[in-house]
Amino acid sequence: MATIIVDAFGGDNAPVEILKGCALAVDRHDDIEIYLTGDENRIKNAAQENDISLNRMRIFHCEDVISMCDPPVSIKRQHKDSSMAVGCRLLRDGEGDAFVSAGSTGALLVGSTLIVKRIAGIHRCAIAPVMPNMKGIHMLIDAGANVECKPDMLYQFGVMGSVYMHRVMSMDNPRVGLLNIGSEETKGGELQIESLRLLKNSTLNFVGNVEPGDVVNGACDVVVTDGYTGNIFLKLYESMPRGIINLMKDVFYKNSKTKMAAAALKKDLKQSFALFNNDRYGGAPIMGCSKPVFKAHGSSKAEAVYSAITLAKSYKEEGAVDVITQEMSQFPANGEE
Repeated sequence: MATIIVDAFGGDNAPVEILKGCALAVDRHDDIEIYLTGDENRIKNAAQENDISLNRMRIFHCEDVISMCDPPVSIKRQHKDSSMAVGCRLLRDGEGDAFVSAGSTGALLVGSTLIVKRIAGIHRCAIAPVMPNMKGIHMLIDAGANVECKPDMLYQFGVMGSVYMHRVMSMDNPRVGLLNIGSEETKGGELQIESLRLLKNSTLNFVGNVEPGDVVNGACDVVVTDGYTGNIFLKLYESMPRGIINLMKDVFYKNSKTKMAAAALKKDLKQSFALFNNDRYGGAPIMGCSKPVFKAHGSSKAEAVYSAITLAKSYKEEGAVDVITQEMSQFPANGEE
């Protein structure tokens, strides 16, 4: 039985959509139980009003909530008894197998680093969402945790991403690429050039520099970059399908002839765009944390919460943290062979 701790008050649609997602997980998996952190009365009232079963769910009462506007470090101080902080402590103390929150990314990173703690030898935790591309999926690491990075950090991101995609996403020998403005080895600044040298000289399946267009076309399975670049890439990447859909709607609803064409193509187009539905991979692991912590989208609805819970379960069951710990003991800390 896997016990997943869930922040019932993290995200824009809490607690109702969080509870719905938890109910889906319990309903679809006989080996999952949920520990909810948050205000017990509000959780029970929301469940009753929306006809949500709390079967196999235990509530750990706390009334405080960290907002998106609160300083991230407040999880250790002003909001140490918030639903997110309580969840981090439960995980740290072995009360559950993994923790999922759709709340403040910054606060969750601080909680992962200072409460749950990092894996020994890991310099920084990183946000690592799994994203769709034209040929399948890839991981982006780092997607926003570390604005400023050093080459050995990017090297470690490559190691952690490769382990995750192999163990959790069942990829053989994942291809690792370095996000850059060109494929040539001389492209980029000092960070990119030195990071490329470390990755190239490692035992990873490193395919070199990859441009954003290459990523879309499935050039690699792990995209390594600093958090600032990664976050810009992530937000643009997620916005493009919505923009294309809106553009196509304008074309298809132009006149009666285009509406007929739309009706004929609707099913095929829906299937194609479903590939870029972020709810399928609703949680991003906080890579480098000593226990499984997953960040769900702030706007997550039930299916995305369910997806995050199941990914967290797989992360634990596949022993990804243990493998990363073992790998980092074998890989030199700074990437030098």
